[in-house]
Amino acid sequence: MKPSLKLCLNTFVGILCLFLYCEYLVFYFVQISCSWPKLNFEHISNNGRQNNEPVKIMVIADTHLLGSRNGHWFDKLRREWQMYRAFQTAITLHSPELVFVLGDLLDEGHFCSPQEFDYYIKRFYSLFNVPKSTKMYIAVGNHDIGFHYRINPYLKKRFEDGFQSPPVQLISLRGNHFVLINSMALEGDGCFLCKHAEEELTKIEKILSCTEKQNAYCNTKLDQYSRPIMMQHYPLYRKSDIECTDFDAAPFPEREEPFQEARECLSKGATYQILQQIKPRLALSGHTHHGCTRKLPVGDGIEITIPSFSWRNKDNPNYGLGVFTPTNYSFTKCQMPRESTVINMYILGLVGLFSWAFYTGLRR
Repeated sequence: MKPSLKLCLNTFVGILCLFLYCEYLVFYFVQISCSWPKLNFEHISNNGRQNNEPVKIMVIADTHLLGSRNGHWFDKLRREWQMYRAFQTAITLHSPELVFVLGDLLDEGHFCSPQEFDYYIKRFYSLFNVPKSTKMYIAVGNHDIGFHYRINPYLKKRFEDGFQSPPVQLISLRGNHFVLINSMALEGDGCFLCKHAEEELTKIEKILSCTEKQNAYCNTKLDQYSRPIMMQHYPLYRKSDIECTDFDAAPFPEREEPFQEARECLSKGATYQILQQIKPRLALSGHTHHGCTRKLPVGDGIEITIPSFSWRNKDNPNYGLGVFTPTNYSFTKCQMPRESTVINMYILGLVGLFSWAFYTGLRR
């Protein structure tokens, strides 16, 4: 083989190896460092009986699959490959029993055509495919059906039917109860969306109360009581992200920007009402695209905001892993590759390869 041809072949192999690492192997190298958290004795509750087999869940938020209007084709291709690779790596490494998606699955779901919405559904379940042993549950976000004032019965029904996502869901597994809520249905103005959600929340409140008190006169009870885990798209009411100190918190000065109720977070009234009804030990949310951990304004639970799963919205996206028993739980966030790190690896790798090829060519 001619030296020049051999040099070109070696350079091509080097580029191929760099591409393989940055687009595939890096996800395993980074995400393998995260494992299921151990149960936290600070979260022990006296309610319910101990279950020796904890429930393991994975939580993601704000995937924002790009649509035909606001997304460039290469940007769409890049982001979807990144999310597909990160999600499938997480499923392979962790094998969760339940996966929860906390809204804003779609970027243009609130104004796309019926044909594009059907294509959205196919793309989502193709990218975020789970094995038969894992069940996925979805909460709706404002980009999926619009903010409260823009939602109509058609958009609501289209999303609920397409993603099997009713406005309020109660999922129970081995004495652990997960309540998923449509954040946009908590305005309290008696609209078609709010009225139905409020009725369903009242039913869940009664079910939990009957189970806790072991009331023999209740028609519906759960097998075992434990304080639920509440999930929705909006975070609960807070003035801003200024109190958030997580590694994935919003940068300054964005962290200091005040939140607008019912747009960046739930209203204060809705927050206190839902906390009094559900009494969660843990509340999980998304929407802000940044992470946050704080104490709940009512009760002794905490709220954890999950950042966006898309590199389009954050340089260091991540996902959550939780381990739950009726009397205890623990939750952690798992880091994914930073996009800035991957870009730097590409730059350094290509510069190194071409420098080596140039130097080798000069020597020959």
